[in-house]
Amino acid sequence: MVTPTGARPHEPAGPRPQPAPTAGTGPDPEWPVPLRAEVDLALGGRWTSLRGGGREWLWLGPELGREGVSPGAAFVDAGGLEECLPTVRGCPDHGDVWSRPWQETGPGAAAVDCPQFTLTRRLAERSGVIVVDYRLAADPGYRFLWAAHALLDLSPAARLEAPTGTSTRLHPEAAALLPPETWPAGRPWLPGDWPTPAGLALDAFGPDDGTAVGAVLVDCPRVRVVDAPDVLTFELACDGQPVGVGLWRNLRGWPEAAPYRSLGVEPMLGAAFDLADAGPEDAALVPPSGEVAWRLTVSAHRQRGPR
Repeated sequence: MVTPTGARPHEPAGPRPQPAPTAGTGPDPEWPVPLRAEVDLALGGRWTSLRGGGREWLWLGPELGREGVSPGAAFVDAGGLEECLPTVRGCPDHGDVWSRPWQETGPGAAAVDCPQFTLTRRLAERSGVIVVDYRLAADPGYRFLWAAHALLDLSPAARLEAPTGTSTRLHPEAAALLPPETWPAGRPWLPGDWPTPAGLALDAFGPDDGTAVGAVLVDCPRVRVVDAPDVLTFELACDGQPVGVGLWRNLRGWPEAAPYRSLGVEPMLGAAFDLADAGPEDAALVPPSGEVAWRLTVSAHRQRGPR
C-alpha cells in the first residue's frame, strides 16, 4: 500500500480561475463574488461553510449525533459538503472517509487514512476562487468513486445548468415519477439526455412536492447552479478518469419517516452512485503509479441585469 508523503499534490491539467464576463456585456453580466470555505477535520473533513457576497451556499442538516460516529457507522446527514469515497451509495453508505478524523498536514492541507487508500486534500483560496487539489494513493488497480457531496441552500426558483444533451442516468427512486413499466427490470439506472431524461425535467430544483430523485450527469466536468441573482460554478478536472456530476433533488420526499428538503450537486469521479453497480468505464482506476490526482474549482458570481 502506498502511503502519503505529505508533499503538495501536483496540479493536474484542468480549470483555472476564470474572469467573469466583461461588465456590461449581454443581458445579464456576471460579477465575481469572492468565496471562503471552512472545514471540520475532526468530523470527516466536511466543508461546513461556503460563503460569499453575504450568502451561505451550504445547507446544514437536521440530524444530530455526528460527534459520536466511527468507521462503519450509519450515515449521519449533517449537511455541508461531504467527501464521499470509495462510494456514494452502497456499502459503506456515503463512503469511508466521512466517519474518520482527518489530520492536518500543512496550511489548508489534510489527509485521511483508510484500510485500502490514503486521501490527501489541499484547499486554497485564489483571487476569491476555491481551488482544491486531491490525491488518492492506493494499490494499482484499485477502483473507486469520489463525490464532493455538496448540499446547497437553494430557493425553489434555483436551476442547474449543464450542456443540453449530456448523458444522464436516472437512479431507481425516479421510477415512481415515470409512467408504469418505464423502468427496465433489474437495471441500476435509466439513461436519457439532460435536462429531461425519460421526460423527467431535472434542471429546476422547484418547491417541495414530496418527491426525491437522484441522477448522474456523465462526462460532465462543469455545471452552474443559478439562484438569481447568484451563480455557483463547479468545475472538475482529472486526466484519464471519468468525471461527472451527481444530482440529488430531495423535495421532502426522503426519508419516509421524517422527510426534509435537501438539494445535492456533487462533482464526482465516476458515473454511478454505487461502486457495486459501476461497470469497467464507470469508476476511477488507480494506475501503475499508485496515485490519482484531481482538482475541483468552485467559483461564484452575481448577475446584474440591465439598468
